[in-house]
Amino acid sequence: MPESNGRLGALQVSFPTAPAPALFLGHGTPMNAVEKNRYTAAWRALAAGYPRPRAILSISAHWYAPGLAVTADAAPRTIHDFRGFPAQLYAVRYPAPGAPDIAERVSRALEPRPVEASLDWGLDHGTWSVLIHMYPEASIPVVQLRIDPRQPPAFHYAVGRDLAALRDEGVMILGSGNVVHNLAQINWDANAAPYEWAAEFEATVKSRVLAREHAALIEYDDGSAAARRSIPTPDHYLPLLYVLGAQRPGESAEVPLTGIDLGSISMLAVAVG
Repeated sequence: MPESNGRLGALQVSFPTAPAPALFLGHGTPMNAVEKNRYTAAWRALAAGYPRPRAILSISAHWYAPGLAVTADAAPRTIHDFRGFPAQLYAVRYPAPGAPDIAERVSRALEPRPVEASLDWGLDHGTWSVLIHMYPEASIPVVQLRIDPRQPPAFHYAVGRDLAALRDEGVMILGSGNVVHNLAQINWDANAAPYEWAAEFEATVKSRVLAREHAALIEYDDGSAAARRSIPTPDHYLPLLYVLGAQRPGESAEVPLTGIDLGSISMLAVAVG
């Protein structure tokens, strides 16, 4: 792909002429990291359909704590932030390099908001369980952004809007969560049918994404039973708002994947760019 010259701080770099995509992926159970199914196949196909990004900025539902922060470690560790799964899952490592320069660029993009440069986190399973299928060689630099639970949905959308400039610099924005995520209602039967409320809310989100009804997606809590049951806590929904915030005027969004897993977990994916 032809490239044009740009600058990142004091460093001379080359940026692709087309913006990198912004993707939201429903990551589902951690077991998707070691399984092959229609979801993991779709993630691989998505990655193959885009030019290789210069770096990846991941917003995972599993780094959810007060204050904005970005990982600044040159070699982030693989975090196994779950319990009760088979030993093979704990043996997985995703040794992607970090990118302190991208972390600094994120901080500048979000000014005047304070952004902590964190050396205490790494790549949690919301990030590596999908990237291990998209880019199994783990050679693309990855940084994570922490989600501040104290902030309203509109804040997260606005952060995504300010991060959109990084797409022009070859940085893929990756939101990882689930638009329906009700662990209390999981049916561990592999052939479990979706709950009606889960299927209804996933369909609502899909239609609103395709129609670019961002205001309705930001104010997702419309008082309906479907919304309340689908999002008992907002941590897995909010990564979608970063991706929608990074969508440019006139830029379309696609929904390349849908499906309710285990009765109450939506695997819906959104692709912008």
